[in-house]
Amino acid sequence: MNPNIQAAAEKLLLENYESYYRLAYSYVRNESDALDIVQESACRAITECGSVKKPEYLSTWLYRIVINTSVDFIRKYRREETTDSLPDPVWEDRYSDMDLMSLVMALDEKSRTVLILRYFEDRKLEEIARICGENLNTVKARLYRALKKLRLDLEG
Repeated sequence: MNPNIQAAAEKLLLENYESYYRLAYSYVRNESDALDIVQESACRAITECGSVKKPEYLSTWLYRIVINTSVDFIRKYRREETTDSLPDPVWEDRYSDMDLMSLVMALDEKSRTVLILRYFEDRKLEEIARICGENLNTVKARLYRALKKLRLDLEG
């Protein structure tokens, strides 16, 4: 493993911890689960950072790990949900009375990811395309469709 890549990954993890947490929280809507996701993502990143071919893409690679870990958690949680009753969340977002977040969460996974990265994490479209492994035009189209759907849902 390249020690320079590992050091760069550790530095990015520390510098962007809050962004990774917000991204994970936007998926799971629970503080402790989001913290677990970020911790698991950091472990994965440190152990697998040797697979990064271009160091300039390390940041987008880390975001992708957080997204994948969040999605994996949701899938696992849904399977457990069928057999167990869900506990009430310990901490709620201060904007929980707004319908916008529930509408965002109702979007399909790819559209939600693009929307969250663009407007909640303030990422550029080119960077989002790299994170998602998609063509820039695909990301733009997905974003504008998601915004249109949100607008229609909010008006209706």
